[in-house]
Amino acid sequence: MRYLRWSWVPVMLIMTACVTINVYFPAAAAEKAADQIIDKVWGEEEQQQNSGSNTQSSVVIPLWAQALDILVRPAQANSFNIDISSPAIQAIQQAMQARHQQLEPFYNNGGIGLTSDALVILRAPNKVPLRSRNEVKKLVDDENNDRLALYREMANANGHPEWESQIRDTFATRWIERAKSGWWYQDADGNWMQKVD
Repeated sequence: MRYLRWSWVPVMLIMTACVTINVYFPAAAAEKAADQIIDKVWGEEEQQQNSGSNTQSSVVIPLWAQALDILVRPAQANSFNIDISSPAIQAIQQAMQARHQQLEPFYNNGGIGLTSDALVILRAPNKVPLRSRNEVKKLVDDENNDRLALYREMANANGHPEWESQIRDTFATRWIERAKSGWWYQDADGNWMQKVD
């Protein structure tokens, strides 16, 4: 009789896990999605595919975790896969990819830098020829508008608008992590640093 009274505890734990998983931000999936987008925007898809093939490893999953996975899988299916295939996301990504060809020389010479809040800024205007400065400022504004739209659209496309700030934070780290050597970026305190590999 005493055993029957406590038999409901595992069921309640499983039910609680289902609820918790639905609201959990999938940081690893967001990083993977951010890397895919960044590689496409910056034209480094081949590098991403090659590095992606080396990241798989064998993991032994305990039997209890396998059982929990079977029970919880329908609840978590949408939470742990960040969808980046919506037409809006694809359009933003293509616009950013086309613009990158114009921005890249200014990343390379330090005129443009990556900010700590996942945007870009005209860091050193003197590195941009005077005749091109207004055009580059417009490119920077357009890039920032698209980046903000991308973070918002990714959150909305995955049914979690509340994830927007977390997606932006993820991108803030990943843009800098995947930047080329010599590019400038802001650290968390707002200090400018030059990327060194």
